[in-house]
Amino acid sequence: MFQKNSKFMLLLVVILAFSLFASGCGGDAPEEAPAEEPENGVEEPVEEGPEGGEVTIGTKNFTESILLANIFAVMIEENTNMIANVQELGGTMVAFEALRNDDIQLYPEYTGTGYINMLEETEILPAEETYEIVQQEFQERWNLQWMQPLGFNNTYTLALRQTMIDELGLTTFSDLLDHDEDLVFGGTTEFVERQDGLPGLVDAYGFEFGNVLDLDPGLMYTAVQSEDVDIISAFATDGRIPAYELGILEDDQSFFPPYYAAPLIRSDALEQYPQLEVLNQLHNMIDDETMAELNFRVDEMGETEDAVARDFLSSVGLI
Repeated sequence: MFQKNSKFMLLLVVILAFSLFASGCGGDAPEEAPAEEPENGVEEPVEEGPEGGEVTIGTKNFTESILLANIFAVMIEENTNMIANVQELGGTMVAFEALRNDDIQLYPEYTGTGYINMLEETEILPAEETYEIVQQEFQERWNLQWMQPLGFNNTYTLALRQTMIDELGLTTFSDLLDHDEDLVFGGTTEFVERQDGLPGLVDAYGFEFGNVLDLDPGLMYTAVQSEDVDIISAFATDGRIPAYELGILEDDQSFFPPYYAAPLIRSDALEQYPQLEVLNQLHNMIDDETMAELNFRVDEMGETEDAVARDFLSSVGLI
């Protein structure tokens, strides 16, 4: 009796094993549970996660450029889901090549710099025409786009101690021709070498300065204040001009082109991240006086570029 039951049980186990194997190899997949109906018949949006893209913003090696890059970064991070990094690079061509090589995706640039240095134009035109030319040519040549100008014109100027201006009775650049051989000129390496800097200025006015010194951007103002040099290249929006009791002269031959600042961005980056259009909200939000004040807060008050950027954007309701 026991032997018969054992054979029967063995046969049953074999049949069950074969049945399970067959269903696993050729049987239909189990049906998925039906999706839950959305509440109120409205589908919830699919969450894409915290990653909204990342962009690197370049700067040149002076306060205003670094400050503007921080304004861009704060504007992006506070109004989009993107991460924005700021990277200080150096001079104009270093920043420009980094942009073309996609090492950075945008940086603050000036229309006059693009017009003179990159496009190698020489005819000085009004601000709007200059902007239209760089906007069209940069797009066609390099697939780079000029976004909306920020509002201020940071053109180059010449700055001297106000006491010297008063003593010599100076008003215009041309007035320097009676004294230039006795004056020591100080400027950044970039200004001393660029055609829209000292070389072109000398050609236009006929200056023959007694000596020319290359200076670090951060040392120019202390150098003229301490009388190590007599005259320096300066930015019109630099808050150190009044702080160091300096005065500026009128460019009576209109040598310097308009230098309106704007974000210069790779077109492919703007196509990939259209949310970067948020930077166009900065259009005409910064005038000359405001930019000079923001620069002064960094250079002389010791505030960080990020803190000044955040305070400015909050004050105008952009964050």
